[in-house]
Amino acid sequence: MELKQQLLLLILTLLFATATPQYVRPLPRKTLTIPWDSISKAHSSYPQQVHISLAGDKHMRVTWITDDKHSPSYVEYGTLPGRYDSIAEGECTSYNYLLYSSGKIHHAVIGPLEDNTVYFYRCGGKGPEFELKTPPAQFPITFAVAGDLGQTGWTKSTLAHIDQCKYDVYLLPGDLSYADCMQHLWDNFGKLVEPLASTRPWMVTEGNHEEENILLLTDEFVSYNSRWKMPYEESGSTSNLYYSFEVAGVHVIMLGSYADYDVYSEQYRWLKEDLSKVDRKRTPWLLVLFHVPWYNSNKAHQGAGDDMMAAMEPLLYAASVDLVIAGHVHAYERSKRVYNGRLDPCGAVHITIGDGGNREGLAHKYINPQPKWSEFREASFGHGELKIVNSTHAFWSWHRNDDDEPVKADDIWITSLASSGCVDQKTHELRSTLLTP
Repeated sequence: MELKQQLLLLILTLLFATATPQYVRPLPRKTLTIPWDSISKAHSSYPQQVHISLAGDKHMRVTWITDDKHSPSYVEYGTLPGRYDSIAEGECTSYNYLLYSSGKIHHAVIGPLEDNTVYFYRCGGKGPEFELKTPPAQFPITFAVAGDLGQTGWTKSTLAHIDQCKYDVYLLPGDLSYADCMQHLWDNFGKLVEPLASTRPWMVTEGNHEEENILLLTDEFVSYNSRWKMPYEESGSTSNLYYSFEVAGVHVIMLGSYADYDVYSEQYRWLKEDLSKVDRKRTPWLLVLFHVPWYNSNKAHQGAGDDMMAAMEPLLYAASVDLVIAGHVHAYERSKRVYNGRLDPCGAVHITIGDGGNREGLAHKYINPQPKWSEFREASFGHGELKIVNSTHAFWSWHRNDDDEPVKADDIWITSLASSGCVDQKTHELRSTLLTP
């Protein structure tokens, strides 16, 4: 009997030693604050909250804020530290929100710039020197992806993990600062992300937390539009809430979940025209981002994207969009290729990644059984990495924030629809009817 007990104990020990511990999802963390005295110590004409974004072919927009209303709006730049052989004049704006008055918000477009090159720059002739790297002109190119970023302890972890992944461009599908009408939180957010956002282009679109509309008292999206100007004019759009850009063989469309999107809307007309101009020989990859997901098996925000999906999904399908990325739901989910609610080899892969680190916490509850189109889902904070290797293959991975360490929990190789025959097939079936301007 004693021998049997010893054998049983040995077996149990081995089982527990080899078992994978269940992952315990983290609780929300408090909102970070940037001490105001650290900001006030800087000279009023020194640049704050510096970030960069793509602004047309071989150009970059530099945005910064100064407390001094008379600070000039220009950027000096060059390829050697402290030696600036070029200068770009910019523009400025400011806004009032109830009792809050913003600093002077500067935007200056620099270029033309060499691809895959490090530049050094200074804003307004004052303050520290910054350093940026332009994206490559050809594959491979790496995008970092995380929505619903916020400014909590988990946000800090997400940013640290993104900083490690050697990305070329950051894509943020809505909900940036979670200021929610408290305008000083926009300033906090700008300071928090500056170390990353000043070195690589951040391409963003609006979420519900950017709306900040107080009936009859404020303008919708005034803070977002003033601070985060995207290349909407360069892409033929009339609104900062939706636009497109191209980089290294990829055409990226940023749509607005909170701008009119029905078939009679300006956004729908612009999207149809933009898609009709896409040349899959020049940009074999086609990505679309917006805030509210269309394919979501989480109980949170269930059905919230249905109306936009009904209007616009046929356009994206006709154009053979490879990948659709959204936020809003505070969890991660990846679909199989899907269209109109059914598996379709010529449909898009949909990814929900609203788990950047927001203060509202995670969305834990999912619908069961898991839909056939849903491939992987998990309620954890984290970020995604999309490395487009060449014209036919890309590698997607999602990394959860596991005790402040990035742990790869999901990955997949994706084949472009341009190389699968779907584009040629749809040219005759749908493209001629849906995408003709």
